[in-house]
Amino acid sequence: MDDLYQREEIVDVIQPQKKRFGLAFIVVAVLFICVMIAGMIGYTVTRAPENFVPTSVIVLPGSTIAEIVDDIAGQNIVRSSTVLYMTLLSMHRNEPIKAGTYEFEYPVSVFGVAHMLTRTIPQDELVSLTLPEGMRAKEYAQMAQAVLTNFDTEEFLRLASSSEGLLWPETYFVPPTFTAQKLYDLLRKSHDEIWQEYATETELPDLTPMEIVILASIVEREANDPVSMKMVAGILLNRLDIGMPLQADASIEYVLDSPLNELQPGELAEYLQELDSPYNTYLYRGLPPTPIGNPGRDAIEAVLMPTESEYLFYITGNDGVFYYAETFAEHQANVAAHLR
Repeated sequence: MDDLYQREEIVDVIQPQKKRFGLAFIVVAVLFICVMIAGMIGYTVTRAPENFVPTSVIVLPGSTIAEIVDDIAGQNIVRSSTVLYMTLLSMHRNEPIKAGTYEFEYPVSVFGVAHMLTRTIPQDELVSLTLPEGMRAKEYAQMAQAVLTNFDTEEFLRLASSSEGLLWPETYFVPPTFTAQKLYDLLRKSHDEIWQEYATETELPDLTPMEIVILASIVEREANDPVSMKMVAGILLNRLDIGMPLQADASIEYVLDSPLNELQPGELAEYLQELDSPYNTYLYRGLPPTPIGNPGRDAIEAVLMPTESEYLFYITGNDGVFYYAETFAEHQANVAAHLR
């Protein structure tokens, strides 16, 4: 009996040990599977995208890490902007990213991208290129040629031949070796990105997005500040509504390719009466066929959100102040009082 009792005690001891061993095995197995899954996920999100295309990224002075990361992810250099952001913060927190151009010629992991950003010294120094609102593509080409060493004016004008009004005016920081193609792509991309902000506001009656740009290009040249732009935009819209010619001097300047203040006495009146061109908004009703320049934010917003009034006429007096009128008689009085 004593032997049987002892054997039962031994069995009772062994069984809990087996249970503990089985539970430990399950825990280890689950942990192993979790580690394997985490490793597979980590490998997937950190390796280079399969459809990687060689490209370059320009880091502007003052750019934040978030802005840089978003730009890189947007160009499909990494799979996850979040992973790159966390990698930079955790592994390269005290290593600044210098302004300049970074060339990504072959696919690398997110760790390689972070290393390139923080350990590479860009060879080029960015130059400032200011393209003012209201200017034409050919004027932008001249400004770019003055600061960019590899810029081809003719190529830029060929690319921009059908994009007047769609080249976003801004101060850009670009490499001095920026080409005509890259500048054109940058200006069009910037315009498209800005225009998306107004996508829900471009449903004006009887005006397409391009017609809005055309009218904004006229407003940009006819007015000189946000307040006058909104007022002039409202007046031009009033004229369009009643079928009255826009009678915008700026459109005459565009087709003459010369500032009106450089014309000889009497020349302007002659051109207004005889210049047979769809850009002569004194002879032809409605909008001209294309924008007459590249409008900026203030002019576009003026057309989208004009100041409503009963005015049909406006002038800029010799003192630089705008004067408005509802009737032609009031307009003539303003001309007599402020332009002579």
